[in-house]
Amino acid sequence: MRIEAYNQVQQIYQTKSAGKTQKSASASRTDRLQISSFGKDIQIAKAAVASAPDIREELTAPIKEKIQDGTYEISNESFAEKLIRKYEEMR
Repeated sequence: MRIEAYNQVQQIYQTKSAGKTQKSASASRTDRLQISSFGKDIQIAKAAVASAPDIREELTAPIKEKIQDGTYEISNESFAEKLIRKYEEMR
């Protein structure tokens, strides 16, 4: 009986040692990362957006000046039309 128990233990250890050699062989592989051209384009676009200013001064400066001078006028009809259009888009 002891011989059978020894054989069983030996079989268990042989399977574990074989698994270790397989793991060490796969551990020698290295991972690689490749970014597609589309991914590179997205990175370039993100960088361009991040470097752009949040406010376009060439558009806002004239409006700010008119508001400070008190000459900026809003058409009530135009404002109401835009408000209704926006409300209809949201439905």
